[in-house]
Amino acid sequence: MKKTFLTVPLIALSLFASAQQKTNPVIDQKVKALLAKMTLAEKVGQMAQITMDVLTNGKDRYSSYEPITLNQQQLEHALIKYKVGSVLNTANNRARTREVWYQIINKIQETGKGRLNIPVLYGIDAIHGATYTADATMFPQQIGQAATRNRDLVYKGAEITAYETRASAIPWNFSPVLDLSPDPRFPRQWETFGEDPYLIAELGLQMVKGFEGNNIADPYRVASCIKHFLGYQVATSGKDRTPAYIPDHVLRDYHLPPFKAAIAAGAHSIMINSGIINGVPVHANYQLLTKLLREELGFKGLIVTDWGDIENLHTRDRVAKDHKEAIMLAINAGIDMSMIAYDYERFCDNLIALVKEGKVKESRINDAVTHILTLKYQLGLFEQPVHDFKQYPKFGSKEFEQAAYQTAAESITLLKNVKSILPLKKGTKLLVTGPNANSMRTLNGGWTYSWQGEKVEEFAAKYHTILEAITQKTGQDNVTFVEGVSYKMEGKYFEEFENGIDHAIKAAKDADAIVLCLGENSYTESPGNLSDLYISDLQTKLALQLAATGKPIILVLNEGRPRLISKFEPQMAAVIQTYLPGNYGGDALADIIFGEVNPSGKLPYNYPKFPNSLVGYSHKPSENREVMQGVYNYDADYNPQYEFGFGLSYTTFKFDNLKLSAEKIKADQELIVSVEVSNTGSREGKEVVELYLSDLYASLTPDVKRLRGFEKINLKPGEKQTITFKLNKKDFSFTNLHHITVVEPGEFKVQIGNLSKNFRVE
Repeated sequence: MKKTFLTVPLIALSLFASAQQKTNPVIDQKVKALLAKMTLAEKVGQMAQITMDVLTNGKDRYSSYEPITLNQQQLEHALIKYKVGSVLNTANNRARTREVWYQIINKIQETGKGRLNIPVLYGIDAIHGATYTADATMFPQQIGQAATRNRDLVYKGAEITAYETRASAIPWNFSPVLDLSPDPRFPRQWETFGEDPYLIAELGLQMVKGFEGNNIADPYRVASCIKHFLGYQVATSGKDRTPAYIPDHVLRDYHLPPFKAAIAAGAHSIMINSGIINGVPVHANYQLLTKLLREELGFKGLIVTDWGDIENLHTRDRVAKDHKEAIMLAINAGIDMSMIAYDYERFCDNLIALVKEGKVKESRINDAVTHILTLKYQLGLFEQPVHDFKQYPKFGSKEFEQAAYQTAAESITLLKNVKSILPLKKGTKLLVTGPNANSMRTLNGGWTYSWQGEKVEEFAAKYHTILEAITQKTGQDNVTFVEGVSYKMEGKYFEEFENGIDHAIKAAKDADAIVLCLGENSYTESPGNLSDLYISDLQTKLALQLAATGKPIILVLNEGRPRLISKFEPQMAAVIQTYLPGNYGGDALADIIFGEVNPSGKLPYNYPKFPNSLVGYSHKPSENREVMQGVYNYDADYNPQYEFGFGLSYTTFKFDNLKLSAEKIKADQELIVSVEVSNTGSREGKEVVELYLSDLYASLTPDVKRLRGFEKINLKPGEKQTITFKLNKKDFSFTNLHHITVVEPGEFKVQIGNLSKNFRVE
């Protein structure tokens, strides 16, 4: 079959010269010796990964009986007969206690070691805490962590997640998500750090370091799995796992930098994009997986598929005539491990046959298994495959809870505050209303105790919803709750029903102010696809009818992506974006509403105003033209509701004395930029200082501006601090149409706050 591949040439570019993962000669020798002892069947089994339900007692492979018990016959069939080397996920899509995890994985390890004593590699999606472990510490989702602009908090959250994941006997975490996500239609935007490559790279780096530390054999660390390589979240349709069309220079300049940074930091594994780029499924793209990832970027770690994506080459993408050809395409493209989930026999049998037929070289199998065994040695699994949960006394501790609370508090973003209605005084009579007001599920989102987050209420009852946190803060006598609109919890999670809008309008008459909690129910991946970005009709109706009462409304948004609010935003007195703040989001929000915490979050994306105007902050000049003169007097459509980087405070900050170290520099010289930041208000607060760079003229039309630096600082009233940034050729460069990274001479502009200065690169 004839294939067309995305062109990614092998050019030694300074921008993409990556530090390779450090090798360990002792481990290398052990892997080589072990590989020499393995049969072809044992090697192929190492490349297979199955889900836990396959190994349990249940009516079939797709579900398990409760309480969970492993089926010895199925264990032996998968792990001994077929030599399967990796297991993932939980059973029945629900969280387990640490005790249960220890018992299950210990049994899997005992059975699966086989004649060569090779441990099983267990993996999990612990993306904002130990997802499938009861009582684990849940942080804000990545989109909220991006809003903190606080590298230290992101690192700490990953470090705690690693600790609690290892406490669950699991050493491998499918996180962080390093996808560029500029499209608010996409159902996984909240799993990312937003729409800017520099922001994603900086925070992704901290998350990898927090997970892995200096040694992933450390019983308090895990191997990270950066995902989804490459270009996943820019599908033309805006829907999950649908085709994207990405020019090579765009792929390199916008999508690749976060992965490059994580690889340079030593990330040990990588998961592949489930989608299609320029007509080629990424799981079958030799140019991306081998030529770019392996050879150009020098990635030495394990490459794993996403769920069922080798099968999808046949069943969905139609580039393979059958499952066997799909396996051949993927393995030859560079895949090391297949996240098969269920039908592992077909994968193993077909791959063995392909090797015997000469369609997959055994050297490719050896290469893949080398990466798998190396990771198992690096994790220390050969010495101790399971760590006892009793060795983790800090699990769910007050220290960890405080870190999650602090991250939530710094993520929450104040977007509007007319006449400084916020903070409220305690004792203010409040109506709290909306479908997100009394829900732990919506505070956490998907990948929380279950895949879609539908089991959150079962596990998170001890934490505070927004309603409970506000009530605890100001007293029951000062709070009236009427939900008004409710989510249906069965079937499609986006369905809603009216649940007392008239009652809410009536209750508003006795309130001094209204806290209106709107947003989305939990979701992820394809179940989160939508066709209308506006917030729902019922929620809009609730907002408009409450606004008609004349009472001031504090709109609290609790959503995974920016749902459009332009139909009623002008009538809101205040707007607060909480994103998906986790189990401590309600407490953090209440402290902000009543002024005990000064908000400091900044938007990690443009918040759009209209569905046909989804333009990113780093757009092209043609998307933001002034009105032309004459008959063709039209203008472009750049009109976000709120722009990337925006976020208010209860104090005021002033930027002064923007200075550049030179007005002209050579391309290989460094430019030092400094600015003074002062707290000119009456209370202490945190401010994010962001540096934007504009290439004013270039051979490829440049972006209006690009984020090239940020620092978060804390200032007391009257306090002043000087912040310094360094810019170099990496910041001035771009990839041209010949796929060469260049710095073109010309004029650039630096912008910090409301200040800007120009300089020339020669």
